[in-house]
Amino acid sequence: MNETRLKELQRGAWLGILANAGLAIVKGVAGYVSGSRALIADAANSATDVAGSVAVLFGVRVAHTPPDEEHPYGHGKAETIAAIVVAVLIAGVGLEVGYSSFRAFFEPVTAPGWIAAAAAIFSMLTKEILYRYTYRLGKKLGSDAIIANAWDHRSDVFSTLAALLGILGAIAGEYFDVPWLIYLDPLAGLGVSVFVLYMAYRLAGESIRNAMDRVLDEEESKELLIAASRVEGVQKVDELLARHHGHYVIVDIKIAVEPRITVEEGHQIGKRVKQVLMDTFPHVSNVLVHVNPYSPNPD
Repeated sequence: MNETRLKELQRGAWLGILANAGLAIVKGVAGYVSGSRALIADAANSATDVAGSVAVLFGVRVAHTPPDEEHPYGHGKAETIAAIVVAVLIAGVGLEVGYSSFRAFFEPVTAPGWIAAAAAIFSMLTKEILYRYTYRLGKKLGSDAIIANAWDHRSDVFSTLAALLGILGAIAGEYFDVPWLIYLDPLAGLGVSVFVLYMAYRLAGESIRNAMDRVLDEEESKELLIAASRVEGVQKVDELLARHHGHYVIVDIKIAVEPRITVEEGHQIGKRVKQVLMDTFPHVSNVLVHVNPYSPNPD
């Protein structure tokens, strides 16, 4: 399962790298030929996304490295770190789009050609397809990094939409001799920059919470609790904490057993609890069991 997951995640990351590189070239050439500053800026955005996809690929590979002496719980948080990197890159793009859009209000702008609009539409369709594929993949495999990359694709759809509105506005303004229409470009760009920054904030917040050992809430851990309590020999589950460690979960559980059994018998019950949880729930990577003597009146 781990090997299959790694291959699927790497495929998704490589798809993002190749797509972003291709779109950067297409939009860059079309922007240069047509004289569209908005499309050239959007091409730079796609070039930045290549770095984000590389970060995702690196994080995915590191996350699947086996545990070692320094990282006995594995390297799963590498994906969360990669997601934070992607969120920072998205925020950088949002700030750049906002700054460029604001600056355009004070500079002369010429109307681009139709090739710029065609390139922008092609980019939007490609990015929307990438978003849908990557988001489903990230949800299916529980990868913070891939989900962050998916939202990066979605943010690019809106970024390119801003460029397209600006391009069409400029073309319409020149055709109908309405100069103020040219300012649809920077105005739309400012709106998109706010959206992109908000999305970066949400992604960073979720990833940081996971990086700080966020535990599963009561509803999420309920099935784990039920499965452990049904193991033969377990009188009561005193405490169960399940924390995210990247794409998998580590469980800390305290069980109560009959106080008069031997240490070996208590140990075997603990082993059965661990085995049941790991066999029943594929996302559980490790279980730390503490055995307590059962008392009907703990006070």
